[in-house]
Amino acid sequence: MLNTITTPHISIAPMLDCTDRHDRYFLRLIAPDIKLYTEMITTQAIMHGDAKRFLAFHPAEKYIALQLGGSNPQALAHCAALAETMGYDEINLNVGCPSARVKSGQFGACLMLKPQLVADCMAAMQAKVSVPVTLKCRIGVDEEDSYESLFNFIKRIAETGCQTFIIHARKAWLNGLSPKQNRTIPPLRYDIVKQIKKDFPALTIILNGGITTLKDITTHLPDVDGVMIGRAAYANPYLLAEIEAHYFPERKILSRLDVIEKLIPYIRDETHNQVRLSSITRHILGLFQGQRGAANWRRYLSEHAHKPGANVEVVKQALALVINQS
Repeated sequence: MLNTITTPHISIAPMLDCTDRHDRYFLRLIAPDIKLYTEMITTQAIMHGDAKRFLAFHPAEKYIALQLGGSNPQALAHCAALAETMGYDEINLNVGCPSARVKSGQFGACLMLKPQLVADCMAAMQAKVSVPVTLKCRIGVDEEDSYESLFNFIKRIAETGCQTFIIHARKAWLNGLSPKQNRTIPPLRYDIVKQIKKDFPALTIILNGGITTLKDITTHLPDVDGVMIGRAAYANPYLLAEIEAHYFPERKILSRLDVIEKLIPYIRDETHNQVRLSSITRHILGLFQGQRGAANWRRYLSEHAHKPGANVEVVKQALALVINQS
């Protein structure tokens, strides 16, 4: 049975080298009702690489959204259509990533300076798919950071039929700051995102940036339609259980131990198919954050999961260390 995402809209941010299919399967065990996004996948990778490998996901991950990186309307439309046939529930265009690699490829945050091109991309994708096509952006780029510029950008994209905007409440500096610095140095301006919601009440506006606790979520949700959580959910994934328990009280929340017990068959299957154990366990190091035995868990997995032939027994041994300290 597929999960149904209900109000409020709570999601996990697309994070490069983090939200791959193994991480998403793990997070879905903790949070059945929170929307998951792939890490950004470029149109070039899909069209000129192994598309099935790049777009693969487990049915248990659904509701699942694909985030695309690109700026060619025809290529984006082609990839969106392919993703829909593979079962994705949403296509999201990345207009917020500030890395130099993304800038050189003419996609990501630099596209905010080209609203007509973004509109063409969104229109082309919407013409090819029936699932929602959404957009993730910043509040501004470099010196183009006035509220008027953001207002006009949102207005132009909304005219294509796009109904959902995920807005990181920081501007992006394309020169001088690394992607990591762009997540922390530009000041958070939640007020700007909330003003966009006031000015575009019919649109679904999702707030992203600096949201790390349940209290943050409950503080912001009265003023926007939803929130997107990033690095906090990766470092401390069991935070999602607290969110689930608050907003979806009818759900039975798995304990941390139960999460691992349910993950073990997945790990067994994946390692049997030649997936390296460390490719999975790197995502679960933070599961016991703040709990007795957490350091032993992290240490054992970090020391043993990368070894040749490492399998599910490594995870069981690490779990035993946690249980013995509880």
